[in-house]
Amino acid sequence: MRATTCEWPIKRLKDITSKIGSGATPRGGKNGYKAEGVPLIRSLNVYDFGFTEEDLAYIDDEQAAELDNVIVQKDDILLNITGASVARCCLANPRFLPARVNQHVAIVRVRPETTDARFVLYCINSPYLKSHLLALAQGGATREALTKTTIEDFEVPQPPLPIQHRIAGILSAYDELIENNQRRIKILEEMARSLYREWFVLFRFLGHETVPRVASPFGLIPQDWEIGTLGDFIQFKSGFAFKSGTFSVDGEHRLVTIRNVQDGSFNPECDSRINEIPEKLPPHCMLKDGDILLSLTGNVGRVCLVYDGPFLLNQRVAKLAPTDAADWALTYCMFREPETRVKLEQLSNGVAQQNLSPVLASKMEFARPPRELRKRFATLAEPMIRRVVQLDSTIAILRRTRDLLLPRLLSGQVSLAERVA
Repeated sequence: MRATTCEWPIKRLKDITSKIGSGATPRGGKNGYKAEGVPLIRSLNVYDFGFTEEDLAYIDDEQAAELDNVIVQKDDILLNITGASVARCCLANPRFLPARVNQHVAIVRVRPETTDARFVLYCINSPYLKSHLLALAQGGATREALTKTTIEDFEVPQPPLPIQHRIAGILSAYDELIENNQRRIKILEEMARSLYREWFVLFRFLGHETVPRVASPFGLIPQDWEIGTLGDFIQFKSGFAFKSGTFSVDGEHRLVTIRNVQDGSFNPECDSRINEIPEKLPPHCMLKDGDILLSLTGNVGRVCLVYDGPFLLNQRVAKLAPTDAADWALTYCMFREPETRVKLEQLSNGVAQQNLSPVLASKMEFARPPRELRKRFATLAEPMIRRVVQLDSTIAILRRTRDLLLPRLLSGQVSLAERVA
């Protein structure tokens, strides 16, 4: 932070905290995890500015007692200290307290009489300090790691407590908007996917009582449904093989690679760019908001929706383009179904990693509903999924705005003293 114009005192974390420490592997390791009990926070639960409960582990009271020295409390900062996710940090989620942390996560507990935990969190996640922390982590002998001493000696600015509160309040307002939009996205997507399962998996669509069932390779299906292939319904359009030598960190055009495609979640933060668009680039490789993407290698079958475009589509990812534009929402919901992903994984091959052939995928059979029923589904589900894309784009704008404002506030470039009561 001293490389900035900050005029505030600089403090080591050890001087403003009452605890810095990581946990340990609970007795029994992964085999000792329980279906319920005391939450055990691992590095996969900790993201910058956000905690995810996905794959949250649980341990029993006896195991938890052995980790009583790392009980997570309200306003604790959780910091990943090893591996590829090193230096990611967030505040502990009150919904899962009291919890414990394992050996890959450190608790940073500030002294509330002098320091706002949210302010310290924003300091650590600010671009300058985050890059400095990551550089320190690179000193690990075998992999990225942060030691307790490194964390204790890490320096952050320390303005008066009222100013810390003010800065944290301003930045938290953005995070609250982001969190609210994320909750709305989760509800909308679950509504659309539930409708899909009800109509096209359980066959309880409107008027299903009057439609007889007939035998098929998939068991009994409604009489007016047809057995076809995905290729009759959807086009699998593979990405372009951009030459890695043309990639540029500050290139004008952003590329979507396999790393941007998560399961149900698109990551618009691209670290691959190019300056010029190749003349032979197929038109479908110029992505826009709402395009459906499918991963073809590694964890095959991951599906997400593009937002915050435009982007260019790189190889190892396919764009799913329904033959009938009205089937856009149906296509997305179909490929988000776990059963569809399992079938795609079964079609994949490869020794080192899975590879999904678009040609083979297009030959996969499925029971195709009549067009009129698909249109009725689109009328109900498409507005929900379109709203998801809009909300995702809004979140991207909020994050950029917060991240632009963050270093200016933390460096003191934006004066808040006169506004603090």
